[in-house]
Amino acid sequence: MAKIIAISNQKGGVGKTTTAINLSSALARLGNKVLLVDFDSQGNASQGLGALKSNGQPTVYNVILEDFPIERAIVPGDKTPVDVLPSNMSLAGADLAMDRLGEGKENLLKNALEQVRDQYDFILIDCPPSLGLLNTNALTAADSVLIPVQCEYYALEGVTQLLLTIRLVQKTSNPHLSIEGILMTMFDYRTRLSVDVSQEVRQTFGRLVYQNSIPRNVKLSEAPSRSVSIFEYDMKCKGAQAYARLSREMLHLKEDDLV
Repeated sequence: MAKIIAISNQKGGVGKTTTAINLSSALARLGNKVLLVDFDSQGNASQGLGALKSNGQPTVYNVILEDFPIERAIVPGDKTPVDVLPSNMSLAGADLAMDRLGEGKENLLKNALEQVRDQYDFILIDCPPSLGLLNTNALTAADSVLIPVQCEYYALEGVTQLLLTIRLVQKTSNPHLSIEGILMTMFDYRTRLSVDVSQEVRQTFGRLVYQNSIPRNVKLSEAPSRSVSIFEYDMKCKGAQAYARLSREMLHLKEDDLV
């Protein structure tokens, strides 16, 4: 049965989608069956893996709000060995639609994923940059939360706000939700800012912070334009190596265990 990990931070531009795409691929390359759920109306994860193939294609919106069968909405991995439950702009109206449902509205995604959970080893959810009902649905469905944090000022402010939301979800709809880890992204060892922010986050959250961080790397920005993960685009670049190390750290594997 799959472990469900929500990749969440209400701040935009911190590397959520980049992490969702490339961590999913790294886990799949280790022999795991992986589903990536694009739960952001921008649909960047879907576009980044070439999962949006036609107009009128069923998406996660149809699954959670129109009872469309999730198996028929999932797009099998093509160039990258990751299945995708895609999203598009229709999800922008989901918060309002869910709010009208009343009781049980926070369980919509959880109920949908339960139908395919036994078919995967990992299900990763790319969350929207907000703390609305979409994010609450993702946290209710998840076993744990991975929090990407950009190496910039005010990084701790965003994490603190998300931790308050996590505690609220634990009290109301998902008491078993835990923190998978905090991931430092866009790290540049050449700048004092990156080093200082990384040290501050590590001092504040200790063992919750992954030892491995994700560097600034132009290849990570280029890969989505080819509809592939960094491993298909340039496996030898620093970005690919960083996500490979992160996947091994998550699974407590040795350095030579990447397939």
